[in-house]
Amino acid sequence: SFGSSISANCSTDVADYLLLDWESPLGFSKKTGPKTVTWIVESLTEWDMKPFCYISVNTDVPKQLPLSLTVYKTPDTVSISTVNHAGPTVEGRQYELKCDIQNVAPVGNVIVKWYKGDTLVGSTTFTESSKTPENLLATLQISPSRDDNGAQYRCEAELDLGPEGPQPPPAVMSDPLNITVHCKLHMRAWWSETLVLQAYLSSLPFWPGNYRILLLFPA
Repeated sequence: SFGSSISANCSTDVADYLLLDWESPLGFSKKTGPKTVTWIVESLTEWDMKPFCYISVNTDVPKQLPLSLTVYKTPDTVSISTVNHAGPTVEGRQYELKCDIQNVAPVGNVIVKWYKGDTLVGSTTFTESSKTPENLLATLQISPSRDDNGAQYRCEAELDLGPEGPQPPPAVMSDPLNITVHCKLHMRAWWSETLVLQAYLSSLPFWPGNYRILLLFPA
């Protein structure tokens, strides 16, 4: 990760080599064995480095072996909110959630995971190739039902650095976003000797408004 210390070894099986060393804008190399040279960096402060080990066996051009290196940084903050909406939602309507990710790198390795409770409900990836930290925005469309009343949505920014990267992958989770769902009032009526009217509200909040009840009876 950015700012951390790292080291990498370069070894050879050649017995009579002339030179074995590292080339890099950061750190220094140190011979740590008869056929091994170690590259050491006390603080990784470059985002896009291409260090390589090289060996000279004779007077020919030295052979180079590049080191695959990905410098990463976890986000400073990850937050979730609704887009252009505040307060309770209404059952059946469409809403958009957004996940704001601040100062993360590299962008192309970021996966945004969306959760409702503990259930994964979506993911977002990015195609940008920037190696330096950037701010990212991901969105998710939802259509709440009455069963979603009280549900908690979260988003998580994960850095997928491959099988050779840190395991489990470094990730930062947002605080939960609580969803309140307002539902329409359902009524039914029937006729016996008296008019009976029942309203089913259950424990859910209902969609407030002025209701006009029309009762139709057979002749």
